[in-house]
Amino acid sequence: MANPQEAEPAQNATEAETPETKKKTRRPRKAKAEPKPSARKSGAKPASQAADAPAAAVRSGRKVYSAKERAQLLAEIEQSIGRGENIRSAVKRAGISEQTYYHWKKAVAPVSEGNDLKDLLALEEENKRLKSLLAERLRKENAELRKKLGLE
Repeated sequence: MANPQEAEPAQNATEAETPETKKKTRRPRKAKAEPKPSARKSGAKPASQAADAPAAAVRSGRKVYSAKERAQLLAEIEQSIGRGENIRSAVKRAGISEQTYYHWKKAVAPVSEGNDLKDLLALEEENKRLKSLLAERLRKENAELRKKLGLE
């Protein structure tokens, strides 16, 4: 067994050294991958990337449909829905997402603000006419009641 008095100074010496030690340094992080330019911004790939990537692994850019193609696909989807097919399968068969279908459908829908204004004006006119008709009937009814009560 070691002498306890000798063990204490050794312990104190290691405690004194502990605060002076440096913190562990972390391993440096891996460098982030370079962002790939989207196909929409630049159609051509750099020669070094084109040679490295196999043809099957190359991801094509987003398909941009013309207005004519959109109308054609929407008509095709509407026909499928008319035959009793659900929207999800009709859209999948057309090759677009369900969300894209709804965006296109909303964009194609005619803006009917002019018709809304005409309808509103017609309703206001009808409302005025009905109010005046009701006022006329109430005046007649009040006059009859006054005659019966002998107030006039």
